[in-house]
Amino acid sequence: MKIKGMISKRLFLRQLVLGVLGTFLACQSSGQEKPSQELPVLTVKINAKRAEKYQVIEHFGASDAWSAQFVGLWPDQKKTAIAELLFSSDNDDEGNPKGIGLSLWRFNVGAGSVQQGDQSGINDEWRRAESFLESDGSYNWDRQAGQVWFAKAAQELGVNKLLIFPNSPPVNFTKTGKAYAAGGQSNLAAENYEKFGEYLAQVIKGLEEKGIQVDYVSPVNEPQWDWSDGGQEGTPFWNSEIAGIVKSLDAALTRHSLGTKIDVGEAGKINYIYEQADKEGRGEQISAFFHPESSNYIADLTHVSPTISAHSYFTTSPFESAVKQRSQVAAEVNSVPGLSFWMSEYCILGDNGGEINGSGRDLGIDPALYMARVIHNDLTVANASAWHWWLAISPYNYKDGLVYIDKDKAEGNFYESKMLWALGNYSRFIRPGYQRIAVDTGEENQLSPDLLVSAYQSTDQEEVVIVLVNSGIQDFVAKLELDGTSSTIKSLNLTSKEMDLQTIQLDVSQETVTIPARSIVTVVLND
Repeated sequence: MKIKGMISKRLFLRQLVLGVLGTFLACQSSGQEKPSQELPVLTVKINAKRAEKYQVIEHFGASDAWSAQFVGLWPDQKKTAIAELLFSSDNDDEGNPKGIGLSLWRFNVGAGSVQQGDQSGINDEWRRAESFLESDGSYNWDRQAGQVWFAKAAQELGVNKLLIFPNSPPVNFTKTGKAYAAGGQSNLAAENYEKFGEYLAQVIKGLEEKGIQVDYVSPVNEPQWDWSDGGQEGTPFWNSEIAGIVKSLDAALTRHSLGTKIDVGEAGKINYIYEQADKEGRGEQISAFFHPESSNYIADLTHVSPTISAHSYFTTSPFESAVKQRSQVAAEVNSVPGLSFWMSEYCILGDNGGEINGSGRDLGIDPALYMARVIHNDLTVANASAWHWWLAISPYNYKDGLVYIDKDKAEGNFYESKMLWALGNYSRFIRPGYQRIAVDTGEENQLSPDLLVSAYQSTDQEEVVIVLVNSGIQDFVAKLELDGTSSTIKSLNLTSKEMDLQTIQLDVSQETVTIPARSIVTVVLND
C-alpha cells in the first residue's frame, strides 16, 4: 500500500522513465538503431477539422457515500489532502498533477438511519446516513457536516457541478419506518410523494444557504433492486412510482423558484434503460419516461434534464457482450432527439466472467486497466456524456474506491489507488465541454480489449486530447497524425505500475510516443 506523500519515490521513478525516454529520443536524433523499430507501430489519425463528432462531455464525477460523513471531520491536513487528490486540477512543483480534477461531485442525502442508531436495522454504521430532517419534522442544518465540508472543498477546488441523491426517502415518510424496504416492495406511499418532493427542495435550499449550489437532484437510486436486506439505505420503485415522485419534485422546485435539474433513471444496470429484462415495470426506462405516448412520460416537465442515467454494473464482461449492450444503449438514446446518456455509477463488482474479481482491495494497475476499459467503452460505444465512479473514499476490502482509508471514524491513514489515477487520465484532461471526435487507427478492428484509443477536442478547438489504454503485455509505438501532419505534443501523462498520472517532460518534438505495456497514456496535442 502506498501512502500519499512518498514524493522521493515518485521523483525517482519519474527520473527513471525520463532517462529511458531520453535514450529513445537520443537514438532518434543520432541516427542509431531505434528501439521503436522492434516494436509494433500504430498510426493514430485524427482529422479534427473534418472528423465525425459525437457527444459533448459534461463531467466526470464520484460520490461522497459513505465515508465523507466521517472523513470530512478528520484533521484538516488529512481531509484536505484527500480532497486535493479528488478535485485539484493544479500541478505540483515537479509538474505532476496534484489530483484528478473531477468536475462533478455526488452528495448522498441521508434518510436518517444514523439518528436511529442500532434500531435502524443497518448493522454497518458506515452505511447509515444522517438526515437533515429530524423526527419532529424540523430541519437541522448542522447534520451531514462532514459531507458539507467535502462539497465546499469541491467547489473551492474548481468542481463546477454538484448532484444530490437519496438512496431512500427520509424514515419519517417510509412505510417501514426504516431506511430500507421490506419484501422487495416500494417503501414510499403515494400520499407521501408531495412530502418527499418538498423535502428535497428544502435540502437544496438549505445547502444553497450554506453557499453550496445544487445543479442536479436524482430522487431514486437503482429502483430495480429489492433493497430489503438492511445492507444500506435503499428502496425499489416501479416506473409509475418514479414518474409520480418526479412530478411532485418538479412542482416543489417550481414552487421554490429553484433552477436545479432532475436526473432521471439511475438504473441498476444499463440494459434496464432499453429493455424490460427481468424487471417488468422497472425496465425500458427511456421509453417509459421520454416517449410522449407513455403514461409515465415526464420529459416535458420544467426541471427534468434531457438525460437518462444508468449504472455499468454487471455488464462489463466479456468484452464483446459489453460492446453489444452499449451499442444498444446508444441506439435507444438516439431514438429520442436531444436525449443524452450518463453512466452515473460504477465500481468493480462480481467476478466479471473471470476477468477480474470485485472482492479484495487492490491498489495496483490491474483494476485500473479494467476500469479504463470500462470508461472507454462507455464513452465511445454508449456515447456517455458523463462518467461517475461510486465510492470516492472507501474503507472496504473491495475494488470500489479511488482513495482508500483505514476504517476509523476519527482519523486514519489514506492510500491512493491506481484506479484514482486511471480515472484522472480522462477526468484531468477531458474537461466539461470537450467533444469526442473520430479516431482512425487503420486497424480492421478498432475496438480491441488490449489496445483502445479515443480522442476529444477542446471547446476552443485549440487542443486535442488522446487517451490510449494498453492492457497488453507488449509496448507499442503510436505515431500521431493530426489533420494529416505530425503535431506538437503539448503534454504526456502516464499511469502504469510505476507511475501515477505523472507528467513526462519531452525535450524535443517527436512524431511518435512509446506506449508501455499495461499502461494508460494521455497525450495532449496542439490543434
